[in-house]
Amino acid sequence: MQLTGNYLALAYLVSATLFILGLKSLTHPASARRGNYYAMFGMLLAIAATAFNPAIRSYDFIVAGIVLGAAIGTLIALKIRMTAMPQLVAALHSFVGLTAVLVAVGTYLTHRAQGTLNTVLMAELFVGAFIGAITFTGSLVAFGKLQGIITGRPLIFAGQHILNMMIALVMLGFGVDFLLHNQFGALLILIALALTLGVLLIVPIGGADMPVVVSMLNSYSGWAAAATGFTLGNNLLIITGALVGFSGAILSYIMSKAMNRSIGSIILGGFGGGESTAGTGAVTAAAKGIKTAAVEDAVFLMANASKVIIVPGYGMAVAQAQHALKELVDILESKGVTVHFAIHPVAGRMPGHMNVLLAEADVPYDHVFEMEEINPEFTTADVALVVGANDVTNPAAKSDKSSPIYGMPILDVYKARQIFFIKRSMNPGYSGVENQLFYQDNCSLVFGDAKKVCEKMVVELKAA
Repeated sequence: MQLTGNYLALAYLVSATLFILGLKSLTHPASARRGNYYAMFGMLLAIAATAFNPAIRSYDFIVAGIVLGAAIGTLIALKIRMTAMPQLVAALHSFVGLTAVLVAVGTYLTHRAQGTLNTVLMAELFVGAFIGAITFTGSLVAFGKLQGIITGRPLIFAGQHILNMMIALVMLGFGVDFLLHNQFGALLILIALALTLGVLLIVPIGGADMPVVVSMLNSYSGWAAAATGFTLGNNLLIITGALVGFSGAILSYIMSKAMNRSIGSIILGGFGGGESTAGTGAVTAAAKGIKTAAVEDAVFLMANASKVIIVPGYGMAVAQAQHALKELVDILESKGVTVHFAIHPVAGRMPGHMNVLLAEADVPYDHVFEMEEINPEFTTADVALVVGANDVTNPAAKSDKSSPIYGMPILDVYKARQIFFIKRSMNPGYSGVENQLFYQDNCSLVFGDAKKVCEKMVVELKAA
């Protein structure tokens, strides 16, 4: 069975509509599951329609790719931990970039052998190749930083921006040579230069900027897919790539605004890394004049509070403490305590990281509030419980003009009557900036693994 052009176009139109509905549904946690189903059905329809395209002469490699890819994808989905989701997303972006490069090379060789090359097609190959190459290596570097394979700190050297500019200009020069003289060698050289540029663009970006980088690379992968769609003459791939490209770009802009930084400043050199020489434990805290508290102290105040606001961060994700937190919330609410969750736009290591973890623990959507909604409520909160969220709660962003994070919108945790901050050590957050919240009179640190601390809180609450 083969689909005619009209039926194929109709199938692609329905698929594109499902993708758009999927994106729209992903804008709210309550409809996110439905959005995923829309996108899944859209992709299933797109693959099925493409399989019946009259241009396909053999299904051997297609079936083999689908079976192998499905097996690998299923295995990864079953084994991946939510804390590793950001680096998985970065790795998947690299696959899209590599695909764009391979399609560009393969299409060029095929059309050259057939004598059907033209200037428009070669321009599409050029665009797809360099965007794909930058996406590929840039995503690999982001994966390495998130996975801890390479340092999360910015790797900066003198003349870095000038070198990047020179590489970009040389790459464009070879691109023009490719278009004018149909030189395969020029295509390979520009791909090699783009691969190098992808590395150099991401290595100077620090760990604190990784959420924006992941979103930005998501946008790159969309443009790479769109360029591939033009190369292959596939309208659905063009539409899908454009959707991903624009949505990733918009999200990057929103997140950079949430950090009070421009996309340009992030690309030209970020700040922060995961390493620190700061001391650990309550002994160091006492030496710095920072208060510490026992679990029992925090439980007593929360059990007698009227409102508690919980601020989850990457520490919660690492410890997988969301289920223990959910149990803690259930007990507090049974005692008549109002409990809300406060989510910062860049909490965690990727957009929506905290929302996904809380949804995994079945925390009701109406308990979860974004920064703009929840900030006015901190002044009326008896207790704020921070679970490993450093940078997004740091008052230095409002008060210390010399701080690298000055001007970044934060959660107004410091306004709560009492703050308990669950923390594994005295190490600073991913930006490498010490949290000034610790020195406030109304803040006490509770040292320990977030999951174990929350589980102990649950035991103490049940006994109260």
